[in-house]
Amino acid sequence: MLIGLIIGIVSGAVQFLMLAKFTSSVTGESFNKKTALFAVFQFALPIIVLVGCALLIEGSLLWAAIGMTGMLMLCAFVRFILTSKKTSGR
Repeated sequence: MLIGLIIGIVSGAVQFLMLAKFTSSVTGESFNKKTALFAVFQFALPIIVLVGCALLIEGSLLWAAIGMTGMLMLCAFVRFILTSKKTSGR
């Protein structure tokens, strides 16, 4: 149970970092093959992690999904707060 949560938290953080890198590359108009690989792997990561947890660690699928989703939401919220403070000049 705890190992699934830890796996979910780590993979959620990695997924957020890849998503942030991908979106900054696309909005900065520097789209290349490396950026395309980030996009593909960013969408494949949750599938790989969740299927791996379901097949290899009994009872960890739900906790991995909760950890992944929670970490994605937490990272997005923190990024939003930091960006809004930076743009408001505080």
